Order: sequence, then C-alpha cells, then structure tokens
Amino acid sequence: MQVIISLHTQGVFFVYKNLKSKNKTEKESWRKMESNQLRLAEVDALENLIDGIANLEEDFSTCGRLGVIAMKGCEEIGAKINAYLNSFRYYGAEGVLYDFMIKSSCPRFTTGEAKAVIEQSVRGCDIFILCDCYNYSVTYKMYDMNTYMSPDDHYRDLVRTIAALNGKASRINVIMPMLYSSRQDNRISRESLDCAISLKELADMGVSNILCFDVHEPRVQNAIPLSGFDTIPPSYQMIKALYANVEDIELTSDKALIISPDEGGMQRCLRYSSYLKLNIGMFYKRRDYSRVVKGTNPIMSHDFLGSEQDVKGKDVIIVDDILATGESLLEVARKLHEMGAKRIFTFITFGQFSNGADLFDKAYDEGIINKMFVTNANYKDEKIKNRPWFCEVDISKYLATLIDALNRNQSISGLLKPVGKIENVKTRVAELKKI
Repeated sequence: MQVIISLHTQGVFFVYKNLKSKNKTEKESWRKMESNQLRLAEVDALENLIDGIANLEEDFSTCGRLGVIAMKGCEEIGAKINAYLNSFRYYGAEGVLYDFMIKSSCPRFTTGEAKAVIEQSVRGCDIFILCDCYNYSVTYKMYDMNTYMSPDDHYRDLVRTIAALNGKASRINVIMPMLYSSRQDNRISRESLDCAISLKELADMGVSNILCFDVHEPRVQNAIPLSGFDTIPPSYQMIKALYANVEDIELTSDKALIISPDEGGMQRCLRYSSYLKLNIGMFYKRRDYSRVVKGTNPIMSHDFLGSEQDVKGKDVIIVDDILATGESLLEVARKLHEMGAKRIFTFITFGQFSNGADLFDKAYDEGIINKMFVTNANYKDEKIKNRPWFCEVDISKYLATLIDALNRNQSISGLLKPVGKIENVKTRVAELKKI
C-alpha cells in the first residue's frame, strides 16, 4: 500500500511516503532528522493516521481491496479517477492520498508479440480495468519500426491483462467506455459478429462486470445474459457542460429542440427529451443498398421528418453516440442551418475525428455549428481540443463514482438515471438568471 501524507508546518511542505515500510531504526533516524521542523507529536499523529487509513481501507468494501488498472493510453483519465476516489473516501483527512492504481505493463518482443505483467500483488483485490481500444496515439516497436496500436491490439492487451489477474483477484471488472467492435453488432450477410464474440470471450475469462458508455446497440448484451453489463449515459454531464459554456441557453420547448441524426439514435434522444421536456426532431438516412463503400452502404441523403417551423428560430442539439469522419453529422447540421435554426450544438459521446478537423473548422466559420460537446471517454488529439468549437466533457468523476459504488456492492441505478441531479442544475440556473 502506498500512502502519501502532506503537511504544511511553518510554511514547509513535507511528503512522508511509505512510513510503514521503514524499520524501527529508520523511523528513529527520520524523527531526529526532521525534529527541527516537525514537532514530535505531529510525527506520531502522522504514523497513527496511516495506520488508521490502512484499517479503514480494509473495512470499506465487501468485494475486496479496490484496485484500478489503466491500460496504455488511459493513464490521464486513470489519474483523475484515482484523485476522485481519494476525495470520496478520505475527505476527512486533508492532503491524504491512497494510491488505488495497480502497476501493470504489456511489454513486447521485437517481433511484436506481447505479454501482460502485473507488477504488484492483487491477491483478493476488486480490480477495475480501464481500456480505451480506440486510442490511436499509442505505439510499440515491431522489427525496429514504430507501430501504432489498433483497436485489435488494445483489446488483445486487455485479454492478456485479465489472464494475468485470473486466480488472484477476487473480482475483475472492465470499464471500456467505447465498446470494442460496437459497430459490428449485427450480421447482414457472411460477416463476423465481432462485438458478441469479444463480449463472450471476456465473460468466459471470468469478467464479472462490463461498463460502457452509450453502446451503439445495447442489445449486444444478449450475448452474455449471465454477466453484468451496463451501458452508461453521460446525459447529466452533457447538460451541465451546456449550461456552463452557453450562458444564454434556454432549454424550453419553444426555444430548443433535440435532434436525432438517424432513426437508430431515437432512444438516446428520448432520454434527453424526458429530462429536459423538449420536443424531438429526426432525420432519416436514405442509403444505397446496392453498393458497399468502406465497409458500409453509402448515404444518399438525409431527410428531415418534420417541418421547417419545428426548427426555425430555435437552438437545436444534435445527439449522437459516435462521430467518425463527421460528414453525416455536418450534413444534418447544414440542413438545420438552412431551415433557420438559431444555433446548433452537438452532444457526442465518442468523437473520433478520423479524417481530422478541417471540415468542422469550415462549418464553424460558416456558422453551421456553434459548439460541439464531446466526452473524454476516448482519445483525441490536443490540436482538436484547442479548437474554438470544441468543448470536452469530463466523465472521470462519474466513472470514479461508479467504481466506488460497485466496489461497495451498492446499487448504481440512481447513477444511471440522474433525473434529480439534472432538475437541480435546471433550478440553480433559473435562480441565477433571476439575480
């Protein structure tokens, strides 16, 4: 266990780490060395506090000592989750940090083959593995060449890590914000069902819970009916970010409208419509099923199922789960702009921007989009984050809350349906506007 205690005494900042690992002689030496700056009573209090935290941690959960593993590319969000977990569990001891992160790695041989290594004991731990299968910034050496990790590479490293944990951890949970192969969730002809196969593999390996955000087709959980599977909506985080970044937004039925860019996203939009009491508009994607281009049937047109009067003069919010190239979303935004929409915002769970950001820069300059709210559930280049139209929605606190609840064997139903929290935000905004 790694514990860091921070004290401010006479203007000096002290960090005393791993006190329990020191033997009696080392402790006495430390006391003498710092005696001119720290009162002996403070040193004793410091040691007692560490002992108390160690005992407290053992009593916190019924599922085992909490441990979090951040796979390659998840280090940043892992650090945020670690900090939030500390604020939840050690709020009474200011400046105390218990390191929930479990050290692990996936080193590779020169041929590109890999193995997973857990670098500390996880015996009896309740492990949560963070994995971003779509982080295209991570590289490894293969035949002395820098090779970018594909979603397949990330997924196989996840499988290796689970294999290294099995037989040691008391429970294994996987947090994969964007579900691996989530767009290959059904079969049109002679195709592989990659999403179902990967879910079944994880369940067969002993994974107890799989947590994802806005799964493209939630019914894929039918592949593992006896395992825990939750698709998490970032609705509250999106709405809070909109209020925080657009001061004059009015989310009333006569001033705003929710838009689904296709029929598949209606369920997602119905959720926002219920929370905000707004009407919904929908576009229908007309496809050419006689051709296949880049693995899919090309979209011929986007037809709005409604009238211009439904859109004219209103702020519209386009809600979608995955943004790949963004061409389809921008076409929808362009049509809404032509119909007289006042401003156009987007709620995107996974912004991949696989063809870069030039099209979005142009759309922003032309007034077609005003602000894009995108979660940090998957990797994005810093150049995209710095665009004036981009607003990152942080889900790390939400993830930490879910991890904390699951580790304590508490229900997460209230976290998945944040109606009360959204109502509180709306009330606070309304009160502020009256001032």
